Amino acid sequence: MHHSRLCALVLDCKVDDLGDAARFWSTALGKPIATPDQDGDGRYAELRTADDEPLILLQKVDHESRVHLDIETDDLEAEAVRLERLGAKRIAFVRQRWWVMEAPSGQRFCIVRKQRNAFGPHLNRWD
Repeated sequence: MHHSRLCALVLDCKVDDLGDAARFWSTALGKPIATPDQDGDGRYAELRTADDEPLILLQKVDHESRVHLDIETDDLEAEAVRLERLGAKRIAFVRQRWWVMEAPSGQRFCIVRKQRNAFGPHLNRWD
């Protein structure tokens, strides 16, 4: 048995300065910037969301800008297997921390480890 839920909306930004993108999306969505540089490498910024809302992350990327979803789980392998049974494909295991997956309809998404202390009310339980 494992758990998972929608974790984050990730705005992949093909930009030179992620700060400009963070300021735009902060104002556009009415969400203050929680951290302009999450890991200290200029690759991730986070907007402040309520505990029961998905995280909103901005990620500096080399590919074209797009939006993708993150699904958080307490068991990466079990969640990857569950989604493969539904027709998803594993694309890459990144930094030994998360799976990039592809839905049967072609959208890319990620399976990540649990991101918040509590999973909250919108939790799925898979046996």
